[in-house]
Amino acid sequence: MENNIPKFQFSNVVVVMEDKIGVIVKTWGASSTGSKRGIHYEVYVRYFNAILEFDEKDIKHFVYSKELQEYEHEFYEQEQ
Repeated sequence: MENNIPKFQFSNVVVVMEDKIGVIVKTWGASSTGSKRGIHYEVYVRYFNAILEFDEKDIKHFVYSKELQEYEHEFYEQEQ
């Protein structure tokens, strides 16, 4: 069974394209109308000064400058 719960929410700061910082501005659910596209997002990417679409697998959480606790490593290093 496919996970239909979005991993990101509006205003989450994220990393896309390996090193570009962005902000989630719109979440699109998985389509039930024959399209095989899963959960995807519109992300404002400052580098391009534009809103771009990304699949959930192409987005990573932005980790603010802090020392992660051991139990936090697994969450942020999950396979996308």
